[in-house]
Amino acid sequence: MAINKGDFVRVNFTGKIKNNDEVYDTTYEEIAQEAGIFDDKRVYKPIPIIVGGNHLLPTLEEGIIDLEVGDKKTIEVESKDAFGPRDSSLVRLMPMKEFKKQGMTPFPGMKIQAEGTVGKVLTVNGGRVKVDFNHELAGKDLVYDIEVVEVMDDVNDKVKAMIEFRSSNPNMDVDKTEIELNDGVLNIKLDDVAKFDQKSYMDVTFERFNIAKDLYENIDEINKVNFIDSFEKPEKEDEESEE
Repeated sequence: MAINKGDFVRVNFTGKIKNNDEVYDTTYEEIAQEAGIFDDKRVYKPIPIIVGGNHLLPTLEEGIIDLEVGDKKTIEVESKDAFGPRDSSLVRLMPMKEFKKQGMTPFPGMKIQAEGTVGKVLTVNGGRVKVDFNHELAGKDLVYDIEVVEVMDDVNDKVKAMIEFRSSNPNMDVDKTEIELNDGVLNIKLDDVAKFDQKSYMDVTFERFNIAKDLYENIDEINKVNFIDSFEKPEKEDEESEE
């Protein structure tokens, strides 16, 4: 059956820079290793998305429509539809003393964060450091090889897929999620590990809001989403020993 907007799917992909075929992202472990971008903290497998849910670049999601499970497609994305053009005003000269205050010794290629934006050090010259705050793919045309692996129909699978997509806790086991849907109200009880997430309260709330929004906007049976954290008093062990 052909994929439509709003479908929950799993896809594999490899993203490359068009002018030199440099791989910068992939869901395939072997390709990541070959390209020298392998990250041992990442799990390489098909990712879940909602088609039209802004989980990937809009051009990619549009390109998935009408495909079927097992189909593969190469999609070209112009820079204006990817990460936009380069902005020269985002290349800034920063005084070395600002780095020294933070106990940092800048060097070309170093990534830094300032005012919530990630920048890359271009040059270090005496007392000044040139930093580029453009996205590293700004101004670049891209090419994606995409494969549709699965289309999900079961509500429980869709719920778990969005938890998997949105969650940034690598230790959480999505399969331990308890799901209950009654009269439009979805109750979600996550893996116990989620109770002790070390992210800020605001970050956890925003993450859960995005999961809820993905679900009630794309699953007709869901009107409200509750996340339930419960803490039970442990049972006391029988301290009486047999005589």
